[in-house]
Amino acid sequence: MKFGISLPNGWKMSLVDIKDPVEAYETMTNVAKTADETGYEAVWLVDHFHTIPQPTQEVTFECMMSLAAIARDTKRIRIGQIVTCNSYRNPALLAKMASTLDVLSHGRLNFGIGAGWYEHEYRAYGYPFPDAPERLRMLREALQVIHAMWEQEEATFEGKYYQIKGAINQPKGVQKPHIPILIGGGGEKVTLKLVAQYGDACNVGGDLKTLTHKLDVLKHHCETVGRDYNSIYRTTGSFCSIADTDEEAMALVPASVKQGLTDTALVGSPETIRQRIATFESLGIDEIIIDFPSATDLTAIHRFAKEFIA
Repeated sequence: MKFGISLPNGWKMSLVDIKDPVEAYETMTNVAKTADETGYEAVWLVDHFHTIPQPTQEVTFECMMSLAAIARDTKRIRIGQIVTCNSYRNPALLAKMASTLDVLSHGRLNFGIGAGWYEHEYRAYGYPFPDAPERLRMLREALQVIHAMWEQEEATFEGKYYQIKGAINQPKGVQKPHIPILIGGGGEKVTLKLVAQYGDACNVGGDLKTLTHKLDVLKHHCETVGRDYNSIYRTTGSFCSIADTDEEAMALVPASVKQGLTDTALVGSPETIRQRIATFESLGIDEIIIDFPSATDLTAIHRFAKEFIA
């Protein structure tokens, strides 16, 4: 089992106590540097412009620019988006940006992409917000464009939503045959089929029953398209609060988080968390992407690494 960290970019109100934006950035990247030094597999950044659960004036750092800086602030750890919203950037440009980021990080990029969902951001920034089926059709075309940009010398694609004609993308990145693509989302009819067709990795969530079901659906899609299910790197997210006892760990969970906890939460003593990690392993999860309670107190990050990362 590998472990990643979801970086506090402000989207979940994680930087509200820090009023200086420079200090807020340094707080975020300090989490990445700590993860880099303590053996975590990857750090991941959401691609959002406004906070949740309500849009506010609080800091929310842009994903791609932030990852470029974090790539230079770290040395070993992989970096990735969890996940970019396809609608926010033309996919050919996004492929070019990702190629550059892979070079900046010396080949450490996991490229994450999804169909997008946060309607308020779309409206606020002036993007059209088509219905979910159309956003998924756009994602399907975008994945083909991105593959073309990374695999062809002069990329060409003619679709309903996107067209490129002789696009040159140099450098294409460091990793071969191309930067790994993670497709986020658990839609059973389309999204998970896109994972089977175009993805190198997936990110699915929910409680254990839901997670089990989603992975079974993905396995079926792989069989249908002739893809080796085990070639897909499987990730999921979890909130973590670790303490000597389960009760102490639960007391450290913010009130806003408690109501959303499920049986996939890594909350408890080291033994309790160890049992839950074993459950994830039995489902075939390769990496757990963890949300920790605090952006400024790195105690939990250090303790988790000491307990669970060799």
